[in-house]
Amino acid sequence: MTYWAVNAVFLAIVAVVGVLALVTAAVRGRAARASSSPGASTRRRREAVLGAGIATGVLLVMTAVFDNVMIGIGLVGYDAARISGVFVGIAPLEDFAYAVAALVLLPSVWVLLGGPKAPRAPRTASAAAATAAAAASKEARS
Repeated sequence: MTYWAVNAVFLAIVAVVGVLALVTAAVRGRAARASSSPGASTRRRREAVLGAGIATGVLLVMTAVFDNVMIGIGLVGYDAARISGVFVGIAPLEDFAYAVAALVLLPSVWVLLGGPKAPRAPRTASAAAATAAAAASKEARS
């Protein structure tokens, strides 16, 4: 079995999770788009794509550096008969599948688990006093 065959198994699972996350985000996004201005939605989407692009670049560069170091010092080795023969430095291209899987899987799981939560407004002293007064008033009436 080649390394690409092994990668194909877990990349297929990651792809399914990614598609589920896209569908979930689309369903949740309909309500958000209906309640916000079109310009704000486009700006948020552009910022998200830019952030994802920067994160992808950083992760792939770091993967290339550290994989080359690990292979260069003999910590990791690959059977030459089972790799594609395409290299980034001395790291086979197949080694980058793990980084790509992480790039898709981590945000997908985040979306499926609920994504960003709206922060709760801090409870001020006046709000606490108003709640206490309402409770005391209710007790006095009973």
